[in-house]
Parts: sequence; C-alpha cells; structure tokens
Amino acid sequence: MDKFRITGPTRLSGEVAISGAKNSALPVLAACLLTPEPVVLHRIPRVRDIGTMRRLLQHNGATITEREDGALVVHAAEVTQPEAPYDLVKTMRASSLVLGPLVARTGRARVSLPGGCAIGARPIGMHVTGLEQLGARMEQSHGYIEATVPDRLRGCVYTFDRITVTGTEDLLMAAVLADGETVLENAAREPEVVDVAELLIRMGARIEGAGSSTIRVRGVGRLHGAEHTIIPDRIEAGTFAAAAAITGGEVRVNGCEPEHLTALLSKLRHAGVTVIEEGKSLLVKSSGKLASVDMETQEHPGFATDLQAQFMALMTQAEGISIITERIFENRFMHVLELARMGANIRVEGQRAIVAGPRRLTGAEVIASDLRASASLVIAAQAADGDTIIDRVYHIDRGYEKIEEKLRGLGARMERIEAK
Repeated sequence: MDKFRITGPTRLSGEVAISGAKNSALPVLAACLLTPEPVVLHRIPRVRDIGTMRRLLQHNGATITEREDGALVVHAAEVTQPEAPYDLVKTMRASSLVLGPLVARTGRARVSLPGGCAIGARPIGMHVTGLEQLGARMEQSHGYIEATVPDRLRGCVYTFDRITVTGTEDLLMAAVLADGETVLENAAREPEVVDVAELLIRMGARIEGAGSSTIRVRGVGRLHGAEHTIIPDRIEAGTFAAAAAITGGEVRVNGCEPEHLTALLSKLRHAGVTVIEEGKSLLVKSSGKLASVDMETQEHPGFATDLQAQFMALMTQAEGISIITERIFENRFMHVLELARMGANIRVEGQRAIVAGPRRLTGAEVIASDLRASASLVIAAQAADGDTIIDRVYHIDRGYEKIEEKLRGLGARMERIEAK
C-alpha cells in the first residue's frame, strides 16, 4: 500500500484549484444509465471512486470516452447487465446509486450492498422502502439487493425516516421515469442533490424543489442526452481552507462555491481565521493563533460531517477546549487515536470529542481509517514537527485528486512512497 511522508511544520501559501465534486460526480455518472443517448460531463475528478463507478457503468453496458478537453462522454445505448457485482463495488459506498436508475430503465437490478470505509451505517433501507413505494418488488439475499418491476414504476409520496443524500438521489433518479407524480419529503438539501437534479432537468426530467426538503417529480416517458458541468468539491475546498489555517498560512482557494461552505467559514472566522470571499474564490489567512470553537455536524446547510475530522485537526492547535459533536455517523471518530499518536489531547465521550489545545504535534507513523480521516492526518502533519508517515492512503485517493501535487504547490514537503 502507498504511504505519504510529510515533513513539518510548513506554512502553506499560494493558490490551489478545486476539482469537481466526487459526491456529485458519482450520482451524475449513475444518472447516465437513464438515457440511451450520450451524456457529456465536464469537471469529473480523477479519483479512485470515480474509476470504480466508470468500470461499473461499463459493466452495465455503457461506453465511456474521454475527449481532448477532458470531458467524459457516457453512452448507455443499451443496459446489458443491470447489476453491480461485489467484486467491482466493494471499495465504494456509492454502489447503491445505480439501483434506482437500473430499475427505472430496465425494470430490474441486482446491486451489492455498499462497501467502502467503516464510518457507520448508511441507510440503504430507505432506498429499498422508497423503491417499494414506487412499485418495485425488493428482495435481499447473499449480500445483494434485487429489484424487479413488472411494467413501470409509478409515482408515490415517500417520506424519508431520516435525511439521506444518496437515498434522495437514488429515488429522484428512479422517479423521473415513473408514471405520474412522485413527492419526496424530508429530502436531503445538499448542493450535490441539486447538481444531480440540474443534469436530470437538462435530460428532460420535470423536477421542482431540489435543494428544499420537498422535491416533486413528474415522470416522463424518456430522457435524452445532455451536457453538464459538475459543481466544485466543497469538501476539498474546506480541507484546503483548514490546512491553510492550521499552518498560519495564506492560501487562495480557486474555483469553489463559497455559499456551499457557509457553516465551515463561520466556524473558521470564530476561530480567528480571516476568510475573504471573492466570487468563486476564497482567501484564507491565519496568524497561527486560533481560538477554540464548538461544532456539531448536521445535514446541509449545517456543518458537513465530511469536514468534521479536518476541523478537529485544526482545533488541536486552538487555545482552550472545543467540543465536537458528530450527529451523522456513529463511527466517525476513528482518526482520534491517530491524532493522539501525534500529540493531540482529545477525549471521546459518545458522540462528542473534547479537544484541548493548543498541543505541540510531532511526526509519527499513523494509519488512515477512512477518506476524511486521512485528510485530517494530512492536515495535522503540516503543523507537526518532523516526519509523519501516513499508511493506507488509498482512502484519500478515493476522494482527493492529486492532493500531494496540490499541497506541494503550496509549499508542503510531501511525497508519496509507492508500495513495492
């Protein structure tokens, strides 16, 4: 397995360009299964999860070509194998995103239960019950969800028991080809949901309310091809903002959407970080003196759970006690022990992590347990004395495009140690 060697401390400075959002690109790619016509997608990030989704779509029968300008052209003229086999998707939690499109397009689907990193349960049950309400017959056996529909899906009113981003996206994609109107209540409001809806509308879907808690879909008989540009990755942008702040640096984060980061930017400012919004850019400046701030993860527009670990790394260098509460996933404090190996003073009490700072961090050998935990270790290593060796960086490769190259461009002393 590849590793990172990071030598700190480093003051990051300069400019960094943000890639397309992985969490938007995955459902957008899945949506391409809904039409027999080509779909042209711009700003698809080159990360491990996207490579897995591309192989899955090709397994389903789609052809994928890359143009000279970097755009991907996805053409699912026929869906020959409406399944997501375990061997293909075991490393990716987003495998369930093809369930709705496959059922809507072909009337059947066989999808492996999601894999990926162990940060807690994902509510696949709401994908199942939602599709049942739309008229699909659902069965689970041997680690797979199997769905069949005798004719076409039919519209319904479905209320999610809890907010789920992938569940909202999956049922939204299924509903666009269902007979009649579908109303999704208690729907996720994340920007990635809106991005998927905008592509579907370009393909001919009739959708109202994306970005609110109630989405209305009037089903159509057929979708056509379209061209679409993926939104910027707000989690990547937030990660670089936290990295700038922990190092007392000055970094301009280009090609982002500041309105997608309102909760994080508010917390950074309360911590004493200067954040200047300039159109599609953020200028993040820090003197290195940070104040402790309490934070609680929530569904959008609250503080994103995918930025919790990075913010915790930042709070290890803040004066005082900060209490970080995780409301979305029950297992998302696995980075705490690794940060402690670097010198952090963090105590976990149930859903709360109590961080006392500032603490001098020192380089150590640590292990990445999941995608965002690995980002927190990369951030902490920028502020630590000496060498930090991060193992299992395939986790960070799942969601960050060329992260070591981008950080080196800001002055980080960082290298990848390739597995022999």
